[in-house]
Amino acid sequence: MIAAIRLLRLCVTVLLAALFLVSAAHAQKWSRAAPFPEASEELYGVAANGKFYAFGGLGPGWTPKGLMYEYDPAGDTWTKKKNMPLPLHHPAWVELNGKIYLFGGFVKPEKGPSAWVPIDNSWEYDPGNDTWKALASLPGKRGAAAAAVVGGKIYVIGGASTHPGSKETAVHPARPHRSVDTNEVYEPATNTWETRQTMPTARNHAYIGVVNNKIYVIGGRVGAAFITRASNTGIVEEYDPATDQWGALKASMLNPRSAGASGTYKGKIYVAGGEERSSGPWQRTFRAVEAYDPVSNRWSILPDMTFPRHGLAGDIINGKLHLVSGDIASGGGPGTHIDTDVHEVLDIEGK
Repeated sequence: MIAAIRLLRLCVTVLLAALFLVSAAHAQKWSRAAPFPEASEELYGVAANGKFYAFGGLGPGWTPKGLMYEYDPAGDTWTKKKNMPLPLHHPAWVELNGKIYLFGGFVKPEKGPSAWVPIDNSWEYDPGNDTWKALASLPGKRGAAAAAVVGGKIYVIGGASTHPGSKETAVHPARPHRSVDTNEVYEPATNTWETRQTMPTARNHAYIGVVNNKIYVIGGRVGAAFITRASNTGIVEEYDPATDQWGALKASMLNPRSAGASGTYKGKIYVAGGEERSSGPWQRTFRAVEAYDPVSNRWSILPDMTFPRHGLAGDIINGKLHLVSGDIASGGGPGTHIDTDVHEVLDIEGK
């Protein structure tokens, strides 16, 4: 009898939780905003000073576009800004004190077949003056890393590069290269770098967020930099800059993936889109949007995007998740690009 009562209570609890998730999902609605002027994959996004900045872009033959656009939510308008001084793709990026910082990435070789040449360049973009400034270089060359701010310092974690001691000068799906576990911190006040404890799981194309002054590196791909050669991971690792220590593994992603967009709002980290390759005969992009709560160590499911895509720009402004452009097709092989100009907005608070 007691066991039956306990089972009934459990069923009621599960039902109420499901009803809560359903009602929350119905409250959170997608809407459309002004389309992105130059549809592209490998677009990167960040909020600064109440506006959204989308930059980067990658054209045919792995040719970086070096775009910079500003979106004003008040007027639902895009404004073209000064292009990057060095066209590149797959940088680590973050906002700090109203300015946007870019670190590393890849460029095309000066000659020969196209590939991804890792670089160590660092840049500061001032939205108020629409100006770019070169900063102290990364200690090592890498691209597809992730960046986060804690205590006024910028942590650049993970990425992909050539093997140490290799004669390779570029990253290519048919040539040897690796994911890296590198963790380096940049001090804007002194324009200097310091090496910190390496990440337990070397990976690239990961999602990232900061909650309660701790950094969470989420998902990404292990092995190679290219989804056609790599495997995704759903691992979530916590880093505490105050102690320079990595903690115990957290709850894994519901859908392991890489090359999507993320943003942090009111203690939760939101991840959207991405791509994956299976051991079988397919690759795919994701519509999925999920939120991770580090305090409860739980994931929740949000309404899907209209279009599955990877290489999209995203961040959160005033409780609204903006997801911009990207590539609907996975893998990026010749003739497979389907870049979309769609700009979807999810009202996280359901107002």
